[in-house]
Amino acid sequence: MTDCIFCKIIAGDLPATKVIEDEQTLAFMDINPGSHGHALVIPKAHSKDLTAIGPDDLAACLSTAQELARRAMENLGADGVNLINCCGAAAWQTVFHFHLHVVPRYADGPHRDGLQLPWVPAPGDPGEIADAARALSNGD
Repeated sequence: MTDCIFCKIIAGDLPATKVIEDEQTLAFMDINPGSHGHALVIPKAHSKDLTAIGPDDLAACLSTAQELARRAMENLGADGVNLINCCGAAAWQTVFHFHLHVVPRYADGPHRDGLQLPWVPAPGDPGEIADAARALSNGD
């Protein structure tokens, strides 16, 4: 895709600070990091989002993300890692090439960890939860 920024990075037409590259995936540093060590994992084959990516490319991206998470904990001293995918504009996707955010998390505060997610867990309505479960189970 000639207008996709991530495809341009894969092709070498745009710069990126690469950290892992294999036949199917590329991992590089996010230029708008939520924390120290925040990186992105993308498939080399263009897929617009989670609903479009093939199972082999998705598995390869997850494997690369797992390796990055391990490295963040071992080499950067991260206390944990968030793995985030945004699928669709309503879910904050801004680049329409499937990608995973691998965001190291640090217990020692905001000097290395500025990510604040908007979701605060609270109890849901049991009836609505059951209705959604039926719909997701194809039993609607």
